Amino acid sequence: MKALLFSGQGAQKVGMGKSLYDNSPIAKDLYERAEKVLPGFKQVCFEGPEAVLTETRWCQPALYVQGYAIAEILKSRGKLADLKACLGLSLGELTAYAVAGVWDFETGLRIVAERGRLMQVACDATKGGMAAVVGGTKDEVYKLCAAFDLDAANFNCPGQVVISGDAARVAEACGKAKEYGSFKLVKQLVVAGAYHSRLMEPARAQFEKFLAGIEFRKPALTVYTNTTGKVVAEPADLRAALVKQVVSSVLWEDCIANAVALGCTEMAECGPGGVLAGMVKRTSPEAKVVSIAEFGEIPA
Repeated sequence: MKALLFSGQGAQKVGMGKSLYDNSPIAKDLYERAEKVLPGFKQVCFEGPEAVLTETRWCQPALYVQGYAIAEILKSRGKLADLKACLGLSLGELTAYAVAGVWDFETGLRIVAERGRLMQVACDATKGGMAAVVGGTKDEVYKLCAAFDLDAANFNCPGQVVISGDAARVAEACGKAKEYGSFKLVKQLVVAGAYHSRLMEPARAQFEKFLAGIEFRKPALTVYTNTTGKVVAEPADLRAALVKQVVSSVLWEDCIANAVALGCTEMAECGPGGVLAGMVKRTSPEAKVVSIAEFGEIPA
């Protein structure tokens, strides 16, 4: 594999990681270590309930540990000898940094857990919402956001954008979207809050304070920041990017396009859902992507 992709919030599902835990000593060790940091973690991942796993404070660590475990198993099987880059969507960017050696597994888990906790607090303090926008141009998306005082949260792939902000304004934008652009569909998403919008500012500010006391190392692999879609390498820049990412647009389409331009045409999506593979195919059809979530899907 030339690049590994790591899932973001929304990909989680009850039972995630169970087949890894049951069949891989490497994964079992990681889940046991995670349990020590976050008591109750294994039960939430393996048994749910879904409503609890969906909470930001749980789903972010769940995705981090599963993605990291899959990468470690691939490494142990000699499948990452030609690995060039790691990329992650939103929360997945933190997993990518861990696999690239920016910090160790436990440090990354604590960072992810605190990020999730702070974002949960921000969600609970506001009435935020998000909507998927299919079709239309970027200019039309920005026009729609300006009309209803919303933020463009995710540019996932050509023709697929997510907008974010006050829930009532999101609902209004969905109802009147076709007055502002050539959109095929604008649909509200079932989410806990307005991620990657200005409503996450309290979380961003507290996350910045938290990260100030954590050492960042220079990555051993190429990594990208969602905030620009470009390569980021210096520890200070990595830290600043993660802080900004909480309230910034996720430029995932640009991350993928730039990785493919680097020569990363063979990729593995590490995490549930297969959503990232679909985004890659729409962004760079020439790239080959395999999706790995269960133990049996990992190449021998």
